[in-house]
Amino acid sequence: MRVGIFGTGSVGRTLASKFAALGHEVMMGTRDVGALMARLDMDAMGNRPFPEWFGEQTDVEVGTFAEAAAHGEILFNCTAGSASVAAISHADDEALTGKILVDVANPLDFSKGYLRLTLCNDDSLGEEIQRAFPDIRVVKALNTVTAGVMVNPSLVPGSHDLFICGNDDAAKAEVTRVLKEWLGWETVIDVGDITAARGTEMLMPLWIRLMGAVGSPMFNWHVAREGGTG
Repeated sequence: MRVGIFGTGSVGRTLASKFAALGHEVMMGTRDVGALMARLDMDAMGNRPFPEWFGEQTDVEVGTFAEAAAHGEILFNCTAGSASVAAISHADDEALTGKILVDVANPLDFSKGYLRLTLCNDDSLGEEIQRAFPDIRVVKALNTVTAGVMVNPSLVPGSHDLFICGNDDAAKAEVTRVLKEWLGWETVIDVGDITAARGTEMLMPLWIRLMGAVGSPMFNWHVAREGGTG
């Protein structure tokens, strides 16, 4: 399958490498390819220079946001939450219409020295994207775990769960298939329409605290249920 990924940071790189290793045709999108390939220092998140990482990839292409959108049969938003709508806006309507967009991003803001959400309570990034692009089928998923766990759930031992939400049942079914068959997720819980992204995105302040408490990002959520553990 052809996969288009918006964003070239650690999440986008992790997903791109995994999908390419599975034999899918992957294109990552960025605003300015020339500027990206000329960048030789680490990014704001401490990731090594993109050209260095990209030079090790044999089956990943890089293009503009518009090119990645046109390339992908399924799309993944791995941009910073504050930049997501602007990034997707670079794509042509024709390249977006009817496609599934898996929104992996979160509306995080550390500008005050602590984590706050730019959207919460009455709105979410998932909803903002769906409003801005009503012809895309937005499915919120993978935003509640660190990048390594996204593509390798077995890094966390035992039973644990992944949450998805979105307005289109067929799109959620397809994303569930992708999560299970491509990435190895055993339990995917559909928590409802896209407004449920408010809840999954608001897990992030607690996720950050838990990371500090357990000393690692390699953990996940598990919903223990009456009558069983799955």
